[in-house]
Amino acid sequence: MSKTAVFIWLSNVLADTSGHIAFKRAATIESDDEWHRWKAMLSSPPIWIGIFCFVLELFLWLALVSLVPLSLAALLAAFNIASVVLAAKWVYRETISPIRLAGIVCIVIGVALGSTGL
Repeated sequence: MSKTAVFIWLSNVLADTSGHIAFKRAATIESDDEWHRWKAMLSSPPIWIGIFCFVLELFLWLALVSLVPLSLAALLAAFNIASVVLAAKWVYRETISPIRLAGIVCIVIGVALGSTGL
C-alpha cells in the first residue's frame, strides 16, 4: 500500500473516531424536556463537529477506495471499531470488558494479517 493510501486510511480512522466522540458529547447534553434537549444538541458545537468529521470521512473513504481494492479498504475500515472503543475508554472512561478487549485484539490482528496479503 502506498504512503498516500496509508495516510488517507489513518486520516479516515481519525475522522471517524472524532465524529463518534463528538456525537457522544452532543448526545449527553441534558435538559428539562426532550424538545429542549434536542434543540440544545442540534445547536451545540459537538454535533456540528461530528457532522463535519463524518462528511470528511466520506471523502477520505472515496479517496481510499480509489487507491486500493475495495476488499482491502473494507478490511482496513474494521480498524475504526477498535479506535472508537479505545477513544471512548480514554475520553469517557468507559469500561472495556475482557471479551470486548479480545474482540479488539482480533480486529487488529485481522487487519494486520489481511493488509499484508497473507
